[in-house]
Amino acid sequence: MTKARALITGITGMVGSHLADYLLEHTDWDVYGLARWRSPLDNIQHLIPRINSKDRVFLVHGDLRDSLSMNAALASVKPDYIFHLAAQSFPKVSFDSPIETVDTNITGTVRLLDAARQYCPNAIIHNCASSEVFGRVPREKLPINEECSFHPASPYAISKVGTDLFGRFYAEAYGMTVMSTRMFTHTGPRRGDVFAESTFAKQIALIEQNRIPPVIKVGNLDSLRTFADVRDAVRAYFMLVTKNPQAGEYYNIGGTYTCTIGEMLDTLRGMSTVKDIAVETDPERLRPIDADLQVPDTAKFKAHTGWEPEIPFQTTMSDLLEYWRERVRTHKDFLTR
Repeated sequence: MTKARALITGITGMVGSHLADYLLEHTDWDVYGLARWRSPLDNIQHLIPRINSKDRVFLVHGDLRDSLSMNAALASVKPDYIFHLAAQSFPKVSFDSPIETVDTNITGTVRLLDAARQYCPNAIIHNCASSEVFGRVPREKLPINEECSFHPASPYAISKVGTDLFGRFYAEAYGMTVMSTRMFTHTGPRRGDVFAESTFAKQIALIEQNRIPPVIKVGNLDSLRTFADVRDAVRAYFMLVTKNPQAGEYYNIGGTYTCTIGEMLDTLRGMSTVKDIAVETDPERLRPIDADLQVPDTAKFKAHTGWEPEIPFQTTMSDLLEYWRERVRTHKDFLTR
């Protein structure tokens, strides 16, 4: 019997790399990762021996901004499952690069889904949108359920509205099994240093090694976030496509621990070996507008799949800090961001 094939777009990112780990450990599927030729391989460094020996994990060249490469990738792999995670995923950058963000996230999703429609129309597809689609939500609408209106607060968020809606369109128009998720804040090891909790952990690790002064540069500390661990997130994504998948459905997914960005920072500072680390607002880290109330209602997804987050917030933060401590120990120079 032929083994199932899963295609992960964005396998070199935090979520994609953890999803590859999960699938390799918990299934017998072959895992194909879509990557650009210039994609950094740090997050899948541990998989390179398996990639080299073609041991259940393979890299496929492709770029969401290139229709021909999408067609070639889907025609070659013909996956049974597609996890569409690749994106221009940093909201602040999207203010400076809105066209790139829209082309990658909206048009790129269309390129992928249309290639799937031609070459693997029966694939079960996870289309990753974002909680950022909800944007500026009034406090009385918390927690945010799936029917909350969209009020995106960045070009990135607008692009994820398009991603979300195109997923549902392909399900309804072409009978494809596409499901969209709005994952709320999720983090852990391998998180990019442009995101708040990861840049805080990186700065703490650099401070502990006397690489920078004992001052953490921050943006808006008042935003309210509900945190999940990336390893719980990828387990949710696996359950999405294997627990009676429903074409055209859309789900909020997220953790259960809610705090402000400032309180999250206090947790990380409390884990540091250096005490009395100062905090300084850096205007360059502030967005023109912010989605500052991100608290999910995940009852719909939990009722359908039985998923529950398992990894405590303290563990997630500790593992993130240890990830950066290891990187600081083994790397010479870092951008101050």
